[in-house]
Amino acid sequence: MTPTTSLSAASLIRLLWLASPALPVGSFSYSEGLEAAVDSGRVHDEASATAWLLDQQALVLARAELPLLAAAVRAWRGGADGADGADGADSEGIEALNDWVVHTRDGAEARQQTLQMGRSLTDWLRQREADADLQRLAALQPAPTWPIAFALAAARSGAPLREALIAFGFGWAENMVQAAVKTVPLGQSAGQRLLGQLADALPGWVEQALLNDPARRQNFAPVLAILAARHEAQYSRLFRS
Repeated sequence: MTPTTSLSAASLIRLLWLASPALPVGSFSYSEGLEAAVDSGRVHDEASATAWLLDQQALVLARAELPLLAAAVRAWRGGADGADGADGADSEGIEALNDWVVHTRDGAEARQQTLQMGRSLTDWLRQREADADLQRLAALQPAPTWPIAFALAAARSGAPLREALIAFGFGWAENMVQAAVKTVPLGQSAGQRLLGQLADALPGWVEQALLNDPARRQNFAPVLAILAARHEAQYSRLFRS
């Protein structure tokens, strides 16, 4: 059984805010290769969209994004256990994680997405507060990436690490389902069924990300990478990736 943790109302609201489609970071404009999968015929109905996104959740979100986010939240909090109240952020660790994100985006659109969304979230955070950590985030080169910026926001929320990862994963799932509804296309009921399956699988992937060695994270999904590259030259498209 998963141990219970204390989550205050303020922390819960902050996580809901970060996971919300209303967060002004532009996530709605990216399909992360899904539009190219639809164009190629690999995704064409509810069943194929469900299979595609469950695979993407297992191969990319679970093996790369969630372990990376866990490491980044811990680095911002300055402690191996991710607890609040540590001495300060691990600057070198944060820079190394940001570099890892940039260098494992295997296409121009994926790189553009993480940098644009990272910059947008950094600007959103700086509108609310300014301190050394935000200056450190803004100074990352070539720019703050999306997971690293989200990790700082999650670290500031005061929420337990597990709940921060769940919020990140659900935000991804909701955005991808909305992309599927628009491109396949799917009806709203089909979209909700798809979101339910992604949500049901998410806690298990979060637990795995918390337990596994973060150095073993990987972002190897060759079919997705090929389709994402093809999307760059796709004749007609709704999304930026």
